[in-house]
Amino acid sequence: MHTHEWKSLGTFQTILGNQIFVVDKGKAAKTMVILHGYPTSSFDYWMVIDELSKHYRVIIHDHLGFGFSDKPIDFSYTLIDQASIALALWEALHLTEVTILAHDYGTSVATEILARSQEENIVQINSIILCNGSIHIELAKLRFIQKLLKHKVTGPIVARLASERTFVRKMTNIWHDKSAVNSEEFKEMWQLLIRDNGRKVLPKITQYINQRYTNWNRWVGALERTEIPVKIVWATEDPVAVKAIALQLHKEIPNSTLHLLEKTGHYPMLENPEEWLELIFS
Repeated sequence: MHTHEWKSLGTFQTILGNQIFVVDKGKAAKTMVILHGYPTSSFDYWMVIDELSKHYRVIIHDHLGFGFSDKPIDFSYTLIDQASIALALWEALHLTEVTILAHDYGTSVATEILARSQEENIVQINSIILCNGSIHIELAKLRFIQKLLKHKVTGPIVARLASERTFVRKMTNIWHDKSAVNSEEFKEMWQLLIRDNGRKVLPKITQYINQRYTNWNRWVGALERTEIPVKIVWATEDPVAVKAIALQLHKEIPNSTLHLLEKTGHYPMLENPEEWLELIFS
C-alpha cells in the first residue's frame, strides 16, 4: 500500500485546535485504539489493519507532529500533550470502553493515559497491549542519532541534514531479517516524516526520550498499580527496546502476560505481521 492509499482510508478531526488524521475501520462491538511509534505514523499498521478490524473497531490516529496530522512549529510535543490529544479524540468519537494497543513512543502515551485513569474518570480501559517500547528507558539501547536529535544544539542541525538514504539505512538496521526489508516502503515513511514542518518539529518530538526519565515514577508506577490486564507482545531482536525491558515489565505488572516474538526486530507489525497478529489475538 502507498501512503496516499492509506490517507484515503482516513479523515481529519479538529482536536484541541489542530487537524488530526484518523483511520476508523471495522464495526465490531469492541474498540481497539492504537498509539503508534516514533518517528513514523499510523501507516505502520497498513499490513494488519484489515485483520485487526475483523475483531475490533480499530481507531488509529497520527500523533500531532507525525504523518498526516498537523505539525505546528510552536507546540511543545510532550507525551503528556499527546495523551490529552488522544483522549480528546476518543471523547469526540464517543468512545466509552477501549482496548489500547501501543508501540514504541505510543507506550509512553499509553502509560500517561493509564496514570490519568487512576486519578480521574476518563474512558474505560478494558485491557492494554504493549509492544516494543522503551518504557524502562534505563534499559534501552538508544541509537546515536536519537541522542543527537534530542540534544537542543545538535537536534535541529541533524534534522536539517537528514536524508532519505540515511533514514532507510537506520530503519534497515532495526529490522532483524534484512532480506525482508522493503526500501520503497521506508521511502514512503520518510516522505510522511518530512512533509509540512516535519524536519523542524522532529527535535522537539525527540525530547520524549528525556520525558521518559522525568516521568519514570509516574508511568512505571501506573503500571505497577494497575489492575487492568496487560499483554506484553515483544519482538526479541529489537536492538533498541530490548528483550530485557519486556521481562522487567512482566515482572512488575501484576496482571500481565508475556508473549515473545522471536527473530523479529523493532517493527513486528511490518516485519512479521502474521505471527504478531497471532500473539495479539492469543
